[in-house]
Amino acid sequence: MPKPAPASLKIVNPADGRVFASLPCDDRAAVRDKYRAARTAQTAWAGQPLAERLAVIARFRALLVRDAEELARLLTREMGKPIAQSRNELKGVLGRIDFFLAEAPGVLAAEDVHREKDASGGSLVERITQEPLGVIANISAWNYPYFVGGNVFLPALLAGNAVLYKPSEFTTLTGRAIAERLDESGLPRDVFIPLVGGGAVGAELLRQPVDGVFFTGSVATGKKIARAMASRMVKVQLELGGKDPTYVCDDVADVAQAAASLADGAFYNTGQSCCSVERIYVQEGAFESFVKAFVQAVKGFKLGDPTRERTYLGPLARAAQLEVLEAQVADAQRKGARVLTGGRRVKRKGNYFEPTVLVDVDHTMAVMRDESFGPIIGIMSVPGDEAAIALMNDTEFGLTAGVYSSDRARAEKILARVKSGSAYWNCCDRVSPRLPWSGYGNSGMGLTLSRAGIATFTRPRGWHLKERSGSM
Repeated sequence: MPKPAPASLKIVNPADGRVFASLPCDDRAAVRDKYRAARTAQTAWAGQPLAERLAVIARFRALLVRDAEELARLLTREMGKPIAQSRNELKGVLGRIDFFLAEAPGVLAAEDVHREKDASGGSLVERITQEPLGVIANISAWNYPYFVGGNVFLPALLAGNAVLYKPSEFTTLTGRAIAERLDESGLPRDVFIPLVGGGAVGAELLRQPVDGVFFTGSVATGKKIARAMASRMVKVQLELGGKDPTYVCDDVADVAQAAASLADGAFYNTGQSCCSVERIYVQEGAFESFVKAFVQAVKGFKLGDPTRERTYLGPLARAAQLEVLEAQVADAQRKGARVLTGGRRVKRKGNYFEPTVLVDVDHTMAVMRDESFGPIIGIMSVPGDEAAIALMNDTEFGLTAGVYSSDRARAEKILARVKSGSAYWNCCDRVSPRLPWSGYGNSGMGLTLSRAGIATFTRPRGWHLKERSGSM
């Protein structure tokens, strides 16, 4: 009997719902073969001088610059990110590459941490080397494929690992484009291998004897991965969701400026960011003026065709998320919330949802407890700092948290009591390559970025080196 054709992955433009490409999915044999190829390639790659690995990634950076417009338009077509924001992502990833290139040599260098003489005149040296994990599985996200993916595969490659890269099914073409440019940059064959498919392909990848698993995505999938890997003694890192809070104090210097900043933090990338502002608490004295300015800012956002230069809000990448947002609005209204703007799907082709602002919200409502991942926000009045801290911590997540205040000491005192991996004072929705990206609770485990986010792709080895007197 002829071998059945592999299942295909249909690539849909979320702006109009049309299928514009179809790719054969990797089956079990293909995933196994790709793992074996990566395993064979990894040893030679790790044996390359670090200078050569740095040169490959530097050439990859140059190719991203050369092809930035082409890659931005592909990303916009594939997941609906407004074109100006797609360009921003391609531009922004360059700074992360520069950080990795500058810091990797120091992080990966061998270090002599102790030397002592013994009674016989010999010496003992204690040394630490950083060795690659081996072959890692990188199951990545669709909302920022260059940022989120690059946080993993770039330092992993620099450290000498091979990477089996499973992009989200919503940005598979972007994942292949990344692989093509790594290949053009001179990365040896099979050191970075993309896989095509959905959850079944990811599950098959986890069955391979990889040396590390790095996942970015939903809490539900992250827990499945944790269970699947529980009996395996390999590194597992899970970058999951957030329900990121911000507290606006009544001493904020400029209410309108704070409102505009937080509106952008809530609705940029159509609210599809793990660090998007998802709930706002405002001290009573500033509540009315803040809400008025916030709604005004949101009403100024242009929603529409993501290929248009002035579009700020595009379609949701996943059609299923429309039902999640509708359910959150309905639940909130049923429990007494008011919709000040938005609240429903847009009547047009594609996965569009109106930018939505709710007030009179509380923590019985899903919109204040469950991840929204879309253009929707609840704003709640609070009497003061203690109430704000309690509400900010009333969550299963702990990714980011922010405070807007004229008093830095007050803000830092509040943030010190909030469980979050990143803390913001008078800013939000910001990621720096110099700082670790991590979280509490259901926001995941492990970290990326910073110097520690380079070292996480290595296995430190301790050396005890005894040199006898008179030996060479």
